[in-house]
Amino acid sequence: MISDRLDKAIREVPNFPKEGINFKDITPLLMDAELTNGIIDAFINQLNRVKLDAIVGIESRGFLFGFLLANKMGIPFVPIRKVGKLPGETLKYKYDLEYGSAEVEIHKNDIQKEWNILVHDDLLATGGTACAVAELIQQLGAKVAGFAFVVALDFLNGKSKLRAYSDNIISLKDY
Repeated sequence: MISDRLDKAIREVPNFPKEGINFKDITPLLMDAELTNGIIDAFINQLNRVKLDAIVGIESRGFLFGFLLANKMGIPFVPIRKVGKLPGETLKYKYDLEYGSAEVEIHKNDIQKEWNILVHDDLLATGGTACAVAELIQQLGAKVAGFAFVVALDFLNGKSKLRAYSDNIISLKDY
């Protein structure tokens, strides 16, 4: 089962990036080609009945599996970046964090109206960034078809925020 394989491979780093936080490091997953293929297959198995036109990946770790997934599914991959990283005309969305704010952007012409979009990132914590991305998708006239995460920290209740955009929320390993 993919959840068990992930649990064995994900490295927990205590007190990183600050005291009291146990960081879930996915680096070991990237070093295991067989496990990486298993992750992509697990996502595809859970998405086989969802109509998708594109996958957006959240900078930067959302690019890793998001691009592989989009490629294997034969659909476009669209990067969501921090402000100032994309050339050309972009749409920006500013959102609040626990201690401050952040802003993400997308090229205005990368997503077409009425497209069904999967939002992908490596980890779901509070859901703030994924909600910001969902807002960008909706502002471009597309639909959020679902969310996909390798890991979800369920004790932070991020999934409850995402349900405002889609009930289709996939996480391969929940903590």
